[in-house]
Amino acid sequence: MCGIVGLFLKTLTHREELGRLTADMIHEVRDRGRDSAGVATFGGGNDSTTRITVLADGPPPDWNATATALEAVLATEVSVRPLHDHAVFETTGDGRVARQWLIDNMVDIEVLSYGSQIELYKSVGDPDLLAARYGLASRTGTHAVAHTRMATESAVTANGSHPFSTGSDTCLVHNGSLSNHNQLRLRLEQRGESFQTLNDSEVAAGYVSWRLGSGDSLEQALKRALTDLDGFYTFAIGTVDGFAILRDPISCKPAVVAETDDWVAMSSEYRAIARLPGVADAEVWEPEPARVYTWSLVA
Repeated sequence: MCGIVGLFLKTLTHREELGRLTADMIHEVRDRGRDSAGVATFGGGNDSTTRITVLADGPPPDWNATATALEAVLATEVSVRPLHDHAVFETTGDGRVARQWLIDNMVDIEVLSYGSQIELYKSVGDPDLLAARYGLASRTGTHAVAHTRMATESAVTANGSHPFSTGSDTCLVHNGSLSNHNQLRLRLEQRGESFQTLNDSEVAAGYVSWRLGSGDSLEQALKRALTDLDGFYTFAIGTVDGFAILRDPISCKPAVVAETDDWVAMSSEYRAIARLPGVADAEVWEPEPARVYTWSLVA
């Protein structure tokens, strides 16, 4: 049993409150998983700059030295913004190249995300502590996805928590379990995807990134997932300008969606949505099995 939440702000009305609203939603599903938690927020970036969020596996390394090493690889400037055991590198260089170099050469860190709009934070323990430690309530932006985890498939570690992200400005949270993730992992690695954990949900994230990188729209990628992913799942996915929800054909994992003119929200439980502004006027429904739901910031 895990808790997932997603909040997609369609208008400017509540974008200054994205972090606070997301923190409130996480608080309401913390009882569904207190092993670890994570949150990804989108917004506030510059299209010409890539942000690479990383997590130290132990004591934080010399982040400035890492930035200097990345400058040599990318042949451009790299700045760094440390935050406790995380750091965010910013560069105009190639984010995918930076991600792979960090994975291959920095054994004491995990690369959580990269892209122009995404930042991603994870920690072990009470989800409320995650929100407080990384200043979630003060964050602004367009959309967010978050997860509270009760571990079933892998160890209780910060890097094993969700969201998972392997592609630019793309991440996924998952309630459920996949039965064919080991075979799918091998297929994706043969196609250039790289993974940092044994978690089945990271494979799902890698699958979505691979399909998007192959030219699929988000909707097309998730329709293919219904054939290629075997297991039980409720997914919430964030991309640079989009948000999506997908449940497997049996849909034994709970989900509820609410939508107003200003926002779309989803969660494992309605109580996470009940405190959102204007919820009394929202259309509320349970997502149908095997149906892809997508929203976009692009008109």
